[in-house]
Amino acid sequence: MRDGVGAVQSVLVLGGGSEIAQAIVDRLVAGRCRTVVIAARRPDAHESALSRWRAAGATTEAVAFDALDPASHQAVIDGVFADHDDIDLVIVAFGVLGDQHTFDADPVAAAEAASANYVGAVSASLAVASHFRRQGHGTLLVLSSVAGIRARADNYVYGSTKAGLDAFAQGLGDALVGTGGRVVIVRPGFVHSRMTEGMAPAPFATTPEKVADAVVTGLAKGREVIWAPAILAPVFTVMRNLPRGVWRRVSAR
Repeated sequence: MRDGVGAVQSVLVLGGGSEIAQAIVDRLVAGRCRTVVIAARRPDAHESALSRWRAAGATTEAVAFDALDPASHQAVIDGVFADHDDIDLVIVAFGVLGDQHTFDADPVAAAEAASANYVGAVSASLAVASHFRRQGHGTLLVLSSVAGIRARADNYVYGSTKAGLDAFAQGLGDALVGTGGRVVIVRPGFVHSRMTEGMAPAPFATTPEKVADAVVTGLAKGREVIWAPAILAPVFTVMRNLPRGVWRRVSAR
């Protein structure tokens, strides 16, 4: 449970390899967070991050989690909550960007990306929500993307998965009102990371560290939606309402 000043004391990261999620945890552990659990396809691949958090005073644990196996998600999450008194914050951070040209040529690869980004997030989030209802508190932090606000021709598979995830997260947040649980949606723009390495950056490009700063500030202020950077909120208010012909020209640049 959050402490007397409202600080997160325990966090579960679904998708332990996410650079954004790790940067968020860095900041939480530098504060008052003392329990970190990461769930990843290869738990042993993240020992450097776990060691860093242990050195900062946190107790850490890594468990196996496969985004493409939704049938296993309930058991994995049940196990984490059974091993800990409660969990204050759960970060849904797994997903793949992929390449639209590859998806155009390989529909199976496109379907697998959609399953990881959306289907897996649905099953995992619902499993977490059931525990939040029982413990009477908890925040689900969902890493969405501005790509889901309006899909572009050059990444519409990825954009559509984020659009679905964003809509799902909004609905789940509404469903949790009155239970003590809540959902916070994070909408980063282009983030310089391993996922985007070699790509030309979009306007207002940012870093995992800056996204993490925005998230920690947004959590402290009780925000339900966090744009990173904040300038993207008014930008995409305009973008989502552009006539379709105009959007095609603008988004192709």
